[in-house]
Amino acid sequence: MFRRLSVLLAALVLLTSCAVPPDSPRFQPSGDLPRYDQPSFDEYIRDTRAWIADNRSFISDDRHREIQLNAPFERRPATPAKRGILFVHGLGSSPWYFTDMANAMAEDGWLVRSILLPGHGTRPADLMLPGNDDWEDAIAHHTKLLSDEVDELWLGGFSTGGNLVTSQAFKDESVDGLLLFSPGFYPDSQYLFLAPAISYFWDWLDIDEEDNIVTYQSLPSRGASLYYHSVSTVQKNLNAERFDKPVLMTMSQHDSVLDPAATLKAFQTRFPHPSSRFVWYGDTPQHLDDPRVTALTSYLPDRRISNFSHMNVLFAPENTYYGEAGSYLMLENGQENLSPPDDPDTLWFGAWGHSGAQTYHARLTWNPYFDHLLENIREVTGD
Repeated sequence: MFRRLSVLLAALVLLTSCAVPPDSPRFQPSGDLPRYDQPSFDEYIRDTRAWIADNRSFISDDRHREIQLNAPFERRPATPAKRGILFVHGLGSSPWYFTDMANAMAEDGWLVRSILLPGHGTRPADLMLPGNDDWEDAIAHHTKLLSDEVDELWLGGFSTGGNLVTSQAFKDESVDGLLLFSPGFYPDSQYLFLAPAISYFWDWLDIDEEDNIVTYQSLPSRGASLYYHSVSTVQKNLNAERFDKPVLMTMSQHDSVLDPAATLKAFQTRFPHPSSRFVWYGDTPQHLDDPRVTALTSYLPDRRISNFSHMNVLFAPENTYYGEAGSYLMLENGQENLSPPDDPDTLWFGAWGHSGAQTYHARLTWNPYFDHLLENIREVTGD
């Protein structure tokens, strides 16, 4: 979905195609959005789960599991927490993206919450419903709720969520630090600025089979417009001032939707705190002289991994859905001239669109360095 944004926008600019949805509830928006301003997080979870149950276009027979994997959640440590973190997912994804990280951080004593951005969790057409204020206000509200319960407050975000929490942190002195995973500061698309205008003429940029219970596969043009707004806002913040609190940032050299080099440069120039760390998955960048940056090879032939994708960093190899032996295999991966092999043991894994020497690559959806990432988090946060 998000992986093809630049290509789809380019096609629409040239007026060569537009996506026409099938006659299905998945491509018709719900009547309204759920509330996100409840006075307690427990009430927010309860109301949101009920709304998902009433409005989701279910993919499988296991409705309870689909609700659980799309609803906001909380993980509390065994003893009262002094530190808390609020996680915000990316465009088209779900709060569940942080389940592995939340479990680990709760064991380390954190109070962890992961919210649902309005328009998510039910059907792709619901991304036509929210405005920019809905996303920003939901984050501000739950940041305040969490700050009332802990002495130290962090925000974390993936992709678009990374943009949103960074902008929140620039204006909120209560935020003590950030964890940013593939933050979407700099998209690899020269056409993204046209997304708001395109949304007035076409409802859909991409229509795909919806077979993934934690991620929308299809993209309304309104969703691209909301992402563009998050990019515009965070870039204005970064251009205006530096963020002087600790930050952990990750990026794949082979990210198919972002500009990794621009993100690394922003880290080095706009995030000066000495405790900050940048984890770069790929070849060591040339002329690198920042000791805060760690490069880890993303070519792991013993595990049939060619490189890292936009989204794999968040998931432990043991994850039961996206993990190394998980139940969901992301085979559709932008390779036009190859077909998936009959023997899954011959599959290789990598970023969207990667191919090589007649070897089919499924999407890499887990992080072989997940335990190392947890150690980086502990280092940056002072655990």
